[in-house]
Amino acid sequence: MDQRFDGRSLDPRLKWLNPPANWRADGNALVVEPDANTDFWMRTHYGFEADSGHLLFAEATGDVAVSTKVRFYPVHQYDQAGLMLRVDSNCWMKTSVEYEGDDPPRLGAVVTNRGYSDWSVQDFDRGCNELWFRLTRKGSDCMAEYSTDGAVWTMLRLAHLDFDAAAQVECGLYACSPKGAGFCAEFGFLKIERG
Repeated sequence: MDQRFDGRSLDPRLKWLNPPANWRADGNALVVEPDANTDFWMRTHYGFEADSGHLLFAEATGDVAVSTKVRFYPVHQYDQAGLMLRVDSNCWMKTSVEYEGDDPPRLGAVVTNRGYSDWSVQDFDRGCNELWFRLTRKGSDCMAEYSTDGAVWTMLRLAHLDFDAAAQVECGLYACSPKGAGFCAEFGFLKIERG
């Protein structure tokens, strides 16, 4: 699948988990304005469970690589946009850029196994508002990468997800606004490739 948001209809294989109130394909990008109080996080450290983020996904089996380019216009701390690969609410991986207010934005990856999330981050250049992300699944292992130009990739995380290597997964674009509305993310494409 190579979904370009160029004014044509969305591929019928794409579905929303928790569709946002405001989204559109404007001819150049998929524009998502996440609803307030949306997030994907399970239990660890903060003690809450959130499975309310917005995910536009296609189902896939076997080894797969998912990629996108995202522009982000954050408002509140923790506004985030990127990619997600998900079996269910207790087993998934997401990678994104996340707004941190006065602090530098962060590139992050969250891995959730057996209903517990962990989070790895690294600071990123405040002046950059456009990034490419890629999630690659090989069996039950997943790798998160980012790029500033869509050509040279840097690994953020390599992790094992606690699911059967033959399991079907939901993979695609996600965005969340844990603290409030007003954030806008623009996804240039969604590519899902075998292998």
